[in-house]
Parts: sequence; structure tokens; C-alpha cells
Amino acid sequence: MENTYPDGDNYVCADCAHEWPIVAVAAAGDEDAATVKDANGNLLADGDDVVLIKDLKVRGSSQVIKQGTKVRGIRVVGGDHDVEGKVNGSAMMLKSEFLKKV
Repeated sequence: MENTYPDGDNYVCADCAHEWPIVAVAAAGDEDAATVKDANGNLLADGDDVVLIKDLKVRGSSQVIKQGTKVRGIRVVGGDHDVEGKVNGSAMMLKSEFLKKV
């Protein structure tokens, strides 16, 4: 993301206040570090359809994306906001923890 900055041993996202270590932590077990899972633990892949599990505020706007909104044809990308898709015609970056695979 363009609004992240280093703070000590962590990166910080200025948009959502999420912090993660600068040094990548090795994935436990045989999981691939590039895997992205939804809120229920299902693996997400490019082209999947997902549904929001809670209302989300849109940064820089008074708009709210309602729970149950379907996002079709997602793209898995790296970073904290690890899913990209179109919501109501607008491209948005979303966190997989707020999504459920359809």
C-alpha cells in the first residue's frame, strides 16, 4: 500500500492502523506464505466470488459497503489488504478477514 510506513520493527498502515513485522515471519507447517484465507479458513484464489461478512466504511467517503455485498472475480494480491475486486463498480482493496467465499 502507498500509505504504509516503517515504525521500529513493524510496518504500519495509516489507513487502517494495522501493524505487521518488517522481517517476514516464516509460515508454520507446510502452508505457503502466499496463501490467502477467508474468515472461515477457506483458501481464496483469483476469480473467486466472495461476500462481505460485516459493514465496512469506505476510506475518504461517508459511504458504507453493507454486509452481504457480493464481490465477483477477486484477485489475490500481496500486502495487508490482500484481495482486490470491484464493489458496486468501484475497484477496492479488501482484507480477507472480512470476506467469505461463495
